Amino acid sequence: MCLNPQLLARLDELKHSKTLVLGIGNVLKGDDGAGPLVCQKLTQAKVSAEVIDAGTVPENYIERIIRKRPDNLIIIDAVDFGGAPGEVRLFEAEQVTPGFFSTHILSPHLFLSLIRQRVTIDVFLIGIQASQTRFNSPISPPVADSAKAVSCALSRIFSPV
Repeated sequence: MCLNPQLLARLDELKHSKTLVLGIGNVLKGDDGAGPLVCQKLTQAKVSAEVIDAGTVPENYIERIIRKRPDNLIIIDAVDFGGAPGEVRLFEAEQVTPGFFSTHILSPHLFLSLIRQRVTIDVFLIGIQASQTRFNSPISPPVADSAKAVSCALSRIFSPV
C-alpha cells in the first residue's frame, strides 16, 4: 500500500515539530483497531513524536494533550468516508465537522473543540477507510496494510535524530 504523495508531503512538514500521535479505536472490532495498531508499531519504532493509544476513550486524554501543548496533534482512526477499504485520507481540523463519520461515542468534532478551546494546536486526522467493524473480527488485510504504511511513513518522519 502506497500513501498519497500529497498526504506524505503535508505530514513531512511536521518533521521537526513537537507532535503528538493519538490512535483511536477498538482492537476487538476488526478494522476499528487501525489506530491502536499504528500506535503499537510507532512505539516499537521509538519515534520522536509522543504516541498515545487512546483506545475507545480519547476523551480521557484531553487534559494530557493540553498539558503537553504539542504544536501538532495527529489522530489515527478507522473511519467511513465512502472510500475503498484501506484507503487513507488526511483531514485537517476544519474538515472534522459535527457530522464527521465516526464510530465513537464522543464525536471527533467535539473532542477537537474541547482541546482547541484551551491550546493553539494544528490538528490532522489520518482516516483509514474501514471494511468491517464486527465484534471479535480480525483487522482486514487492506486496513492492516494501510496501518503498516501509515506507521512506516510516520516512523520515517519522526525518526529520532
